[in-house]
Amino acid sequence: MKKRIYIFLVLFAGAAMVFTGCKKSELETLYPNPANSSTATVENFMTGLLKSANEVVLPWYWRFFVVEQPTQGHYTQVMGWYNSKAQYIPPAQAMDWRWDQYYNGPMTQFRVMEDLYNNLSESDQSDYRIFYLAAKIFFYDQTEQIVDLFGDIPWSDAGRVRELGDLNAALPKYDDAKTIYTTMMADLKSIGDELASIDVPAFYAGLFQSKDYLNDGDISLWQKYANSLRLRMLMRVSGTMDVAADIAEILNNPGQYPVVESNDEAILLDAGGPDLYATTKSQNGGIKQAMETWGEYDIAPYALVKHMVDNSDPRLVITFDPNVNGEYIGMNPMNDGTVQAQNLNDGLISRYDTASFTQNDYFPGFVITAAEVSFMKAEAFFKGYASGDAKVAYETGVEQSINFYYDINSTGDYREPLPRPTADEIAAYLAQPGVSWDANDNKMKLIGEQKWINTGLGQMPQTWAEYRRLDYPELEFLPDNSSEQTMPPSRWLYPQSEHELNGANYSQVAGKDDLNTKIFWDVN
Repeated sequence: MKKRIYIFLVLFAGAAMVFTGCKKSELETLYPNPANSSTATVENFMTGLLKSANEVVLPWYWRFFVVEQPTQGHYTQVMGWYNSKAQYIPPAQAMDWRWDQYYNGPMTQFRVMEDLYNNLSESDQSDYRIFYLAAKIFFYDQTEQIVDLFGDIPWSDAGRVRELGDLNAALPKYDDAKTIYTTMMADLKSIGDELASIDVPAFYAGLFQSKDYLNDGDISLWQKYANSLRLRMLMRVSGTMDVAADIAEILNNPGQYPVVESNDEAILLDAGGPDLYATTKSQNGGIKQAMETWGEYDIAPYALVKHMVDNSDPRLVITFDPNVNGEYIGMNPMNDGTVQAQNLNDGLISRYDTASFTQNDYFPGFVITAAEVSFMKAEAFFKGYASGDAKVAYETGVEQSINFYYDINSTGDYREPLPRPTADEIAAYLAQPGVSWDANDNKMKLIGEQKWINTGLGQMPQTWAEYRRLDYPELEFLPDNSSEQTMPPSRWLYPQSEHELNGANYSQVAGKDDLNTKIFWDVN
């Protein structure tokens, strides 16, 4: 009984904050008890914070089928789809769920953990410091994604019902998106500095390892995660803020600010473990259910397949299965829905690869990959934000991405993994007309296209954010003249619950609540 009562109190704090009601029977589902313990401790809430985001990091049915395929997967063309009426209006179900997931999950878990940590003695705070810093890094990662989707959000005042003890006093104001970014970037710098010299007592280092299933207690990986996340945010705002000195501080001082450099250091949520949500074969909701449902969610997208075919991309054969004729052809977005459906029914459209993707119970949850960081470096060096060789960084990122996806292919047990491309084959790809650094004047087009291929459908929030920021790759969309939203949007809409239950604060941002309002960093 104590376990159920405790969970309800924690959940009520989050549910009241975002004003989404749920039945008592739903609480255990929405809020797994942190570390399966009824004890309110900092370490258990750090585990709870990680678990609360499993469903937006790992590939599973609801995330892909309901939330991302009809929105981010569509707007970036990393997933195929049928053209239809109102196709560029994001489903309310998708937007509302993603909003509620953040506030009822990471926000609630972090605020309660933060409150517990702040009420520890000074000595205990020192012992538990690594838990608090790691939780902040992960919470900031989740926050960045919500800001990138919605813009201004309730943040600094959000999730404080438990702390304030008064619902009306805790109605959260909306924070400016740029201010949230600025706050997180500054704090990540401080966290990076602290992690460079942190001393964790042996007992707490062991406890941290037992509670941290993202990086398995490896503090050096948390340090690289913090610095890489900060670099991602800095690059995202670099078109609207003067952050060159901050970017240079990271990239020119790898000893003080190490970032993810190799695939072995990638920040990934491993799938298939007994404690992870909807990833084992015994569960209905893993990547197979997400992509093969109704035979429509593993459709190969036209532009991505064409880029790979045209440039003899080594990733093609482990990313897509060929059509009935042994060819690789994606769903053309410029055809109407009737033609698209006929082509699919005739087997003329390729599908996402069964071994690497749709039948791979071990497809990981992407957080930050080495290739993503290399492409950030390439852009930073090319634009003169830091000193370094942009071509080397770009080509390193391509090679890392190729090997990363072959790593994923090797984890599946649906069929035998394919042999990796040789160094000569990768070099031949790097010399292709649409890939070669030296043969192309538009370097940002090259970087943008390779970032798009790398994050793909495994990291769709980042894929959509970078596509909006860079306007690469250059994608074609069939206008929907039956709707007032004729082309893909620039952001998502706030849930109706915010209008109704947080109306006074919502009124301050209502003028921005339009699908075509760009996020502050989107200036191209």
